[in-house]
Amino acid sequence: MSDNTNRVGSRVSKFIKDIGIYAIGNIGSKIITFLMVPMYTHYVEKSDFGYYDLCFTWCLLLMPFVTLQLRDGAFRFLLDCDNDTRRQRIVTFVSRTMISTTVLSCIITAAMAMFTNIQYLGYALGMLLAMSFQEVYSQVFRGLGNNRAFVTVGILSALGIGLFSIFFVVGLGWGIKGIFLANILARVLALIIVEARVRLISRNTRWSISSREVARDILRYTLPLLPGSLCWWLTGSSDRLFISHFLGLDVNGVYAVATRFTGIIYTLAIIFYQAWQETAILQYNSPDRNRFFSRMFNSYILLLGLILVGYAFLLKVNYGWLVAFEYQQSLNFIYPLGLSAVIFAIAAFFDMGYQCAKDTKRTLPAIVLAAIVNLIFNFLLIKPLGVYGVITTQLITYLVLVVYRWFDMRRYFVLKFELRTLVPIVLMVACAIPFYYNKSAWLDIACMAVAIACMAWPYHEELLSKLSKRLKT
Repeated sequence: MSDNTNRVGSRVSKFIKDIGIYAIGNIGSKIITFLMVPMYTHYVEKSDFGYYDLCFTWCLLLMPFVTLQLRDGAFRFLLDCDNDTRRQRIVTFVSRTMISTTVLSCIITAAMAMFTNIQYLGYALGMLLAMSFQEVYSQVFRGLGNNRAFVTVGILSALGIGLFSIFFVVGLGWGIKGIFLANILARVLALIIVEARVRLISRNTRWSISSREVARDILRYTLPLLPGSLCWWLTGSSDRLFISHFLGLDVNGVYAVATRFTGIIYTLAIIFYQAWQETAILQYNSPDRNRFFSRMFNSYILLLGLILVGYAFLLKVNYGWLVAFEYQQSLNFIYPLGLSAVIFAIAAFFDMGYQCAKDTKRTLPAIVLAAIVNLIFNFLLIKPLGVYGVITTQLITYLVLVVYRWFDMRRYFVLKFELRTLVPIVLMVACAIPFYYNKSAWLDIACMAVAIACMAWPYHEELLSKLSKRLKT
């Protein structure tokens, strides 16, 4: 038992170190992005910001098809690859595929421009391609073991978006066009700067070698993810289309501000996910896998509870000066959107079983079910409830996904749910009451402190034990 405990402890320690690495990149970049929201709300019209958010949503839909989900495939196959020649074949295949899909995307866009009059179509294509290259090659850096390069791309990209946004949006007054240009230039330059320093892509790309063998294996892994990505988009991003169509671009602009802030929770969940992804894949075949995965799962629920409560109440207290007056209504959407992000993060935890077993085709039934539920409830609820109908639909959709995957994951690992984990779950739901009915900032802070203390109390012995060990070392 002690050997198992030591093994679990050492893996947890490595996992915590990985979280630190990914936190530097994600939090640093998202803080910069977060600081852009007040600027955009002051210098960009609501309808324009709503239109940009709509274009961004379409880019999220199209990016998996431009990249053929190589962001997932490249990382997964590079991570457990111990052969230099095979690494070169993988990176070469990635580069060839990205060039081919880029050319095809440009041809399709040129044809669309001849027969349609879509506003800012060229800028949207530029942003789509810049996002695609950043996503794929960042994961290549990560798969090749250079997490520092992965982190640096994220930080430089966000810093560039901030600086270029100030120059184009505030300085030149270019509005939505400036936001597009800031995103394109920042992402491209960040990738070029990092690659010029580490030269991982150029050193591992060999145009003369055949990549047919690895292409077959990678595409067998990534292609089943494509219909899943479409369903994920319908589940997580189609809300903007419903709002824009039924409620208008102005309302979508207000909603977009709330989702930008909710991105804080998604970012923190991504930090955990990236560290957990690497750890889970490497430890999947260990004999005490179920014990280790269960410990991580229960700790994750606690972490999500602490994040949601702290995020929601601190944001509420400071919302008045963060957001321009015409966007203040978005505060009403913050808590349920945050809760929705938490449920999504739990569903993503279960997704790791498919990746560990390279059984990605099994992801599809759950995602198709979630997409169907999402579309049905959006149509049913958006007219009577407005934006709250869309948010309610998100909550229902992600709950369905969590329940389905809880049972489906048993083919890969079995999780033991601890009773004390019910405390953060209950408090995450209950804290919605003081969030909406408290009017005093001091009461909000008091409610937040009490809720966080109640969540942490069942774990206080473990927390104190770890703290004392840290102090001794």
